[in-house]
Amino acid sequence: MADYVVEFGKDGRPVEPDGRLDAAAFHRNQQAICEVLGRLLHGTTGDVLEAGSGTGQHVIAFARAHPGIVWWPSDCHPQHLISIAAWRAYAGLDNVRPPLRIDLSDPAWCAEMTDGRGPGPLAAVFCANVVHIAPWPVAEGLFAGAARTLRPDGRLILYGPFKRDGHHTAISNAVFDTSLRAANAEWGVRDVDELQQLAAGGGLSLAEIVEMPANNLILCFSRSGET
Repeated sequence: MADYVVEFGKDGRPVEPDGRLDAAAFHRNQQAICEVLGRLLHGTTGDVLEAGSGTGQHVIAFARAHPGIVWWPSDCHPQHLISIAAWRAYAGLDNVRPPLRIDLSDPAWCAEMTDGRGPGPLAAVFCANVVHIAPWPVAEGLFAGAARTLRPDGRLILYGPFKRDGHHTAISNAVFDTSLRAANAEWGVRDVDELQQLAAGGGLSLAEIVEMPANNLILCFSRSGET
């Protein structure tokens, strides 16, 4: 199982009696992310999977903004899965499915992806703040799974801090990267070029880079030749 820098519920923030967790980062970045997803997913219908849903707050916000999409949250931490299920029950939205237990370091993801209990071919996979706080095999499994499950017009959308051409985009990102690698040598801010190489191995290519607040980026990958 992937080991993350912060497991929500162990970071000192309160836990609701029903198990709902609250992430400070959600309140900082959800509006900016929702605005970009609103453009990238405009007119999209079908199934979208969030890989590494954490507390579950993002997927609820996305589902409210995109009622024509069926959202599938996922995570590998037991307390995260409890929180996602609790937020789903609290929100009462018809277009959010129960969370899937997916360990992204396993390219197969989970049995539900192939046995009919999970989503069909995916319109998109969204993944925020995961690949830099997990070992490299998590990134490999994320891209391999997305390449296998995305429909022909599907997209893999990543959010977080990334290096470009081997360089950090801000001093704060370099400091953050140093702290990550000090905690675990397998963690670290990933370079866009490294991720493009993973994408190419699965027939995906980088279609768009969107600059985001706080020196973050959104990377949008699509089937090669698709826009």
